[in-house]
Amino acid sequence: MRTSQQFLAYIPLRLRLALWFTGALGAILLLVGVFIYWQTQRTMLSQIDHALELAAVQATLNIESREDQLVFQNLDENRIQEQHLDDDFVVYLLSPNGAVWEKLGNNNQEPVYTTLPAGYASRKEHGEAWRILSQGVAVNGIAGNLQVRQDMELLENALKDLRQQMALGLPLALVLAGLGGFWLASQALQPIDTMTRTAQAITADDLSQRIGHRGPADEIGRLAQTFDGMLDRLQTAFDRERRFTGDAAHELRTPLTVLKGSIGVTLRKPRDTMDCMETLAVMEGEVDRLIRLSNDLLFMARLDQKQMQLGREWIELEPFLGAVLDQIRPLAMVKAIRLEETIPNDLRILGDIDLLIRLFLNLLDNAIKYTPQAGTVQVSATQTGGQVEIAIRDSGPGIAAAHLPQVFERFYRAEADRARRLGQNGQGGAGLGLAIAQEIARAHGGRITVTSEVGAGTTFTVWL
Repeated sequence: MRTSQQFLAYIPLRLRLALWFTGALGAILLLVGVFIYWQTQRTMLSQIDHALELAAVQATLNIESREDQLVFQNLDENRIQEQHLDDDFVVYLLSPNGAVWEKLGNNNQEPVYTTLPAGYASRKEHGEAWRILSQGVAVNGIAGNLQVRQDMELLENALKDLRQQMALGLPLALVLAGLGGFWLASQALQPIDTMTRTAQAITADDLSQRIGHRGPADEIGRLAQTFDGMLDRLQTAFDRERRFTGDAAHELRTPLTVLKGSIGVTLRKPRDTMDCMETLAVMEGEVDRLIRLSNDLLFMARLDQKQMQLGREWIELEPFLGAVLDQIRPLAMVKAIRLEETIPNDLRILGDIDLLIRLFLNLLDNAIKYTPQAGTVQVSATQTGGQVEIAIRDSGPGIAAAHLPQVFERFYRAEADRARRLGQNGQGGAGLGLAIAQEIARAHGGRITVTSEVGAGTTFTVWL
């Protein structure tokens, strides 16, 4: 068994399919052929039996007694042949002990069977086959035995021809079926060959190859579409990783360049204490920025790898958001921004309190950053169906509609220059805050949406 399985493993799939198809078709054709042969034999034999019965009836009607024996009266071969018997037939009228009283027929070489039971029987002697109907007869108290025989040469020849045709036709049909099955299997597996070539052509540098199946939407078609969809997702993921790596390198390069420049200036010429303090302050700011960026990158990596263990506890929303607003309030006071909150005291959310604090701090920090001096940031919450909806609205310049689909992408900033100008000591955002907030929301089974109108502000809505 194992050897046959190992052998089959080396046979191409299309050939295996063709062999299985041919074998199955051969078995079906063999069964059908056996049935046709049996049915043909049965039908022809039934026709012979019916003719024998009619001949026996005709003969019985023409039997009379004469001198202690039975004889045919007014009966000849022509009248027997009228009952659909072939030329080669014999009718016997026998005594009870097997002596021949009368005989009609065209064959003089046939044997006489004196001990046949009543009914139909088949006999074969010297290459000749006979179908025999035996029945008892009695006239005027004289009993005898009537035998009507029909040579089955026509039946035997017909069956022989049928066997020969089947012996020739079955192998020919199997050969044609095998070739046709191989061709059909090749056509059906062509998309798989295309998939193989496509997969072999794919490299980490080029994920643009696609199968582009244009055939029917059958199992192979769905497999090809699934394969193309997988490649689309892989290409999107690779592109995102490349963009992420490039953006991260760019974000890291800026503070490192500032640090290197500050150190170089300090080392090249003597500086007084005040200049050194200013340089160290700049360097400290850039180091803080590097630390924040590194922490954000590590946090995103943990979220991507599903390594973040979420705590699950019920959180009263009103005191929770109040505490978050208290943390961000000093930043708002620097720009004289007014924080307004409308939070019902009966709302609760389920989640990890530390991660949710980070989510709302990121959103509030973003709102304050883009809100002008003496502007307003509003926080409101409502119950919508089975979810809590928390909206954070700012009175900033808004975001152009073309930028809205990308605001949650990593390192994406619709107004990067302005973000830099709003940061202190070069501590502008790196474009990870909104991406982190969205990932935290998704980890809680929620999402964040954004709506904005240029000149009228932006609203971020958290659904939890």
